[in-house]
Amino acid sequence: MRILLVEDNQELAEWLGRTLRRQHYTVDWVGNGADADFLLRSERFDLVILDLTLPKMDGQEVLRRLRGRHNSTPVLVLTANNTTQSRVSELDHGADDYVAKPFEVEELEARIRVLLRRSSQVAQPLVECGELVYDSNSHEFTLRGQPLALTPRERAVLELLALKLGTTVSKNALAQSLFSLDETLSVDAIEIYVHRLRKKLEGSDAAIVTLRGLGYVLRRVQRG
Repeated sequence: MRILLVEDNQELAEWLGRTLRRQHYTVDWVGNGADADFLLRSERFDLVILDLTLPKMDGQEVLRRLRGRHNSTPVLVLTANNTTQSRVSELDHGADDYVAKPFEVEELEARIRVLLRRSSQVAQPLVECGELVYDSNSHEFTLRGQPLALTPRERAVLELLALKLGTTVSKNALAQSLFSLDETLSVDAIEIYVHRLRKKLEGSDAAIVTLRGLGYVLRRVQRG
């Protein structure tokens, strides 16, 4: 899942970026509101972590413009202003959640997981597709009760398909979730990862099905 981190404190941003990448998220960072607004117009993100006090354009304006474009990407506001009035104001202006600095990283990670599940319309931490089970808290998969060994890229593809279980996900959407701005976005690489995942799911009742011209869908199938 791809996160846009908008934070002008470089030391905090670098630490938080490393922390989130260890949790298997793809993270892009910008340090001002104008760059954030530009990226939110041109790129696809699964979540935005947004500071309010930013150079060039403040976080409130970034949020206002995002919602003005009818973009429903979840936004988690991260700020030092922890007054009740501020929290109410940002939630009323379209923020989905609010975490005050300083914060415990475990709480932030939990709130991120909740927002991503909510945006994917997944009510429970566990997503089951027959013998394949995904735990959105640990970001781990099991197959027939055993841990499924995956590379980071394979996990990212399967994670998005699991969170969109039964729904077709385009190849481009998968690529945008996998590759950050400093990487070359490769739609063709998705076919390689899907091929590898199919080999690992072989013999089970969970399958990645190709819908020509549309994309891929993870679904339970009848074994022959």
